[in-house]
Amino acid sequence: MQDPKRYTVTAALPYANGPVHIGHLAGCYLPADIYVRFLRQNQKDVKFICGTDEHGAAINIKAQKEGISPQEVVDRYHGIIDQAFKDFGIDFDIFSRTSKEVHHKTAQDFFLKLHEQGAFEEQTTEQYFDPEAQQFLADRFIVGQCPNCGFEEAYGDQCENCGSTLSANELINPKSRLSGSAPVKKETKHWFLPLNHLSGKIRNYIQAHKNWKPNVYGQCMSWLDSGDGLQARSMTRDLDWGIQVPLKDAEGKVLYVWFDAPIGYISATKELVGDDWTKYWQSDDTQLVHFIGKDNIVFHCIIFPALLMEHGGYHLPDAVPANEFLNLEGQKISTSRNWAVWLHEYLEDFPNQQDALRYALCANAPETKDNDFTWKDFQSRNNNELVAILGNFVNRVLVLMQKYYQGKIPAPDTLQAQDQEVLQNLTQAPNLIGEALGKFRFREAQTALMQLARAGNKYLAEEEPWKSVKTNPERTQTVMYVAAQVAAQLSQLMEPFLPHSAAKLRTYLNLPLLNWGQLEQQELLIPGHTVEKGALLFQKIEDAAIEAQREKLEASRKANAAAQYAPSKEPASFDDFTKMDLRVGEITQAQKVPKTSKLLKLEVNLGFEKRTIVSGISQFFNPDEIIGQKVVVLANLKPRKIKGIASEGMILMADDRSGNLHFATVAKEAEVGSTIS
Repeated sequence: MQDPKRYTVTAALPYANGPVHIGHLAGCYLPADIYVRFLRQNQKDVKFICGTDEHGAAINIKAQKEGISPQEVVDRYHGIIDQAFKDFGIDFDIFSRTSKEVHHKTAQDFFLKLHEQGAFEEQTTEQYFDPEAQQFLADRFIVGQCPNCGFEEAYGDQCENCGSTLSANELINPKSRLSGSAPVKKETKHWFLPLNHLSGKIRNYIQAHKNWKPNVYGQCMSWLDSGDGLQARSMTRDLDWGIQVPLKDAEGKVLYVWFDAPIGYISATKELVGDDWTKYWQSDDTQLVHFIGKDNIVFHCIIFPALLMEHGGYHLPDAVPANEFLNLEGQKISTSRNWAVWLHEYLEDFPNQQDALRYALCANAPETKDNDFTWKDFQSRNNNELVAILGNFVNRVLVLMQKYYQGKIPAPDTLQAQDQEVLQNLTQAPNLIGEALGKFRFREAQTALMQLARAGNKYLAEEEPWKSVKTNPERTQTVMYVAAQVAAQLSQLMEPFLPHSAAKLRTYLNLPLLNWGQLEQQELLIPGHTVEKGALLFQKIEDAAIEAQREKLEASRKANAAAQYAPSKEPASFDDFTKMDLRVGEITQAQKVPKTSKLLKLEVNLGFEKRTIVSGISQFFNPDEIIGQKVVVLANLKPRKIKGIASEGMILMADDRSGNLHFATVAKEAEVGSTIS
């Protein structure tokens, strides 16, 4: 699509069971806001859509843990998230909620249309049921021993110790988080979307977007090309919190949260513009862009488009510029371990410094790979770039303009080559920055903005108007005229990136926000135009403020380190111990398991035979580097299928206080196959 009439831009719905942190901002909300501000400045018809995702098992668990209702949980966090976004400057057209009636009706109508068209397959399957609580258990309501690392409190969908993706059926000794009792299997009926039958249409759709970011396109194709391929996925759940399935034979069942959540974009648009919503969702002259983190790629690029295809009449997503993850001080951000920088806390600790964080997060955005946020880097970018380069240039211009010309822009004398070069750069900058933004290259665009400020500083330093004003006043007039045009251009081009500072600078310059297309002219401030004295755009961040943040993280680290020591288990008899067949093994082959980020498929020589073992250690070890590694193997563990692979044992590992895994050591002279006792 060359020139769409309108844009529908969505940002992933934040889950209403906790606040927003800087990883969320860097992943999707900040790039989405930058892009939308750019579109608005180009006078495009754009709707920026978001809201809180308020259904799913995690909400129930949070409510149960705190002894309050699910509604109280989502009410609290919707308020915190909404206010933090407003204070930070994420300028949504609407920030709605999936608990609203308009969303319930939209999602139910969508489901009914698919059901009437025969898009679902009804399947009766066995799922875990808590006989004491009299409730079917969603994956997060089940805990048990991880089959990969042995962690005792793994969830039914993931082990947070080793990171392995699991199913509840893979857990050893599962128990209900509701009652603590062992669940039983019980038949239940659900409605499945047969993605396996839709894979051809989905593949054609994905392959038509080879221009997507490599991380997005690559992940989609890896799902399509994996050995298992796409599988039918249940669109309903047995829960008492969520949107009720609108069928007579579906009592006690709700829509799968990943069915109803993306439909929240549609219902929020309905809430925003009423009957005109169809223009933004069902018209081919609309550009639909989803901003998400990489953990949501499959849902937005495969499952949601499949639902839209099956429903019919909808425009499919045109771009899904997903970012990778942002780490914090060298460690993965973790909400459960409180290893995070929470947005609402940042705004309290650094009042009126929203743009400092916006700048640092954009400069270090994880656009192509995981990146790391550190407080020292944040301080350096603010003090050495925003303050010392951009802020310094603007302040020089405003101060000298008052000192020499009482705030009135002087008329230029003869323009020399260096003046013309600066003015030429001003006319080229909007195209340069705009092209990068149009391709979702936000770091590149912001760098180009800062280069303009650097060039302005260099120009003033070389021309030295504070000296020439005494010896060559005509030349000084020209220099200050040119410098004022640079400041004016910055006040416009800063808008998508640093909106609070851009607005202040435009106030100082007595300039409105101009259309992006108007910025190609060399003269934004005419001679005689009056500018104000203004104030410093940016404030230096002192060491004490940074040290306070580092101390806060250090307190979290120490608390987590203490908590990582698992309590001693109940005493075991000698007979229990002798039942374990521990052997020395040697890894002979290792490869990553497709469609997973944590699992390695290992071939292990036990001397008397070779075993296949699936282990969740990919994030800690390179497959090529562990060939020949001697390991301790629990050899008589009952085989279990993990991602379709029969795993015939378990490798014993040890974890350190940072959560890193290490092989249980074996003496080099220990023979493969020998018994450990």
